[in-house]
Amino acid sequence: MTLKEILRGVALHGALPEQVAGLPVESLEYDSRRVGERCLFFAFQGYRADGRNYAAEAVRRGAVAVASELAPSGELAAPWIRVEHEREALALAARNLYGPLDERLVLTGITGTNGKTTAAWLVDSILSAAGKTTALLGTIQYRVAGEVRPAPNTTPESLDLYRILAELHARGGSHVTMEVSSHALALARVYGLRFHCAVFTNFSRDHLDFHKTMEAYFAAKQILFAGSGAPPPRWACVNMDDPQFPYLRVAPDSRLLRFGMGPQADVRATRFTAASDGLRFDLHLPDRTYAVRSPLAGQINVYNILAAACVGLSCGLDGETILAGVERCRAVPGRMERVDEGQPFTVVVDYAHTDDALRNAIRAARGLSPRRVITVFGCGGDRDRTKRPLMGAAAAELSDLVVLTSDNPRSEDPLAIMNDAMVGIRRHDTAFIAEPDRTAAIRRALEEAGPGDLVLVAGKGHETYQILKDRTIHFDDREVVSQLLQGFGYGRKPA
Repeated sequence: MTLKEILRGVALHGALPEQVAGLPVESLEYDSRRVGERCLFFAFQGYRADGRNYAAEAVRRGAVAVASELAPSGELAAPWIRVEHEREALALAARNLYGPLDERLVLTGITGTNGKTTAAWLVDSILSAAGKTTALLGTIQYRVAGEVRPAPNTTPESLDLYRILAELHARGGSHVTMEVSSHALALARVYGLRFHCAVFTNFSRDHLDFHKTMEAYFAAKQILFAGSGAPPPRWACVNMDDPQFPYLRVAPDSRLLRFGMGPQADVRATRFTAASDGLRFDLHLPDRTYAVRSPLAGQINVYNILAAACVGLSCGLDGETILAGVERCRAVPGRMERVDEGQPFTVVVDYAHTDDALRNAIRAARGLSPRRVITVFGCGGDRDRTKRPLMGAAAAELSDLVVLTSDNPRSEDPLAIMNDAMVGIRRHDTAFIAEPDRTAAIRRALEEAGPGDLVLVAGKGHETYQILKDRTIHFDDREVVSQLLQGFGYGRKPA
């Protein structure tokens, strides 16, 4: 393709000179280390690095031109193309290079503060039960036609996303389910893509370090339903029980499916009960009512199942297939995940890292009818400080004992982070232990636990690392719990 063809539809600062417009382009990159011959390099203005500093390297590696919102920072032996919005430009260029893959694949985007990961796994399980070859993109991992890969971002950059879509299509795949984060929406990672279905799980406080205000955060979520450089989604599946539901603007051209617990919902749940082996409830679909049995825990997962059922309906699947997919989804890594070494109490690891998510996780734990709930949690550094006392209050309000510790402190002092959370804990009379070393904190919680208790280790879930000020270390809550329990003399019995 020529440079002019690659940049079709991209807003430019001025027309391309004729000799530049005809340059051959075979690939796109935003990382100079991956640039090859006949590549168009996008020099992003990042938070930590200025892409212009890598433009010369990109040209040396074979880039025929550089695209950026900014003016060049020095002389360059290749054309410099000024674009109005570099991330939208990359998304459109990727679409021009790989083709309109959203017209060849069925795309489902899931947004919301909590529940995105579990809802996405449920949708993918339902699609798999229907015999579809799928891709699943989210916080824990990417899966493409059954192949598992690491997930650098919850939602890939637009270029990486198009590469995945192209690969799935080439391998005979048909359906893509992705978590669409507020960051991804604000940064135009899904710009130009039309979704078959957009899902809204819920909305609560998070990511204010990035969005600054709750209004801006919600506005980012809204983008998925309005369409970004593309028509709005064909279907909108929304949680009508969430307080923000009345403010969510669904496009008139989108077919609306509302899910919830009340009689006004199009897809709803009744007779909900929780037990040690999971959830039981009646799932009301338009054609009939189905008795659901799921190993997932907590009312939040009832909503996730309802959301996934709506997506299944939008894809034309019948209730029996939806039910089979729900029941096949046995567990989601780091989401109310049990660690069992034969101990006389329950230990659960969960990703909850907002006050609302922590409250939901503790309520799910309470639904298992333990003697006591012991909650271990911390707050992340270099993130929204205002949610720390809220998390402390949520933990203390619903737990019998709180163990406050460190999460990913990043550049901050762990003790300062803990002091912020302690403000909320002290609003209640709940007993608490403060221990900045996360391994030692988990040990204290396990030592305190007695028969019939439940220990909830919250905050990191599936993560296998801890980010400190000067380094990142391997740290997996599930491994730590297992090793500590084995050190206490417990151990799994042979099956």
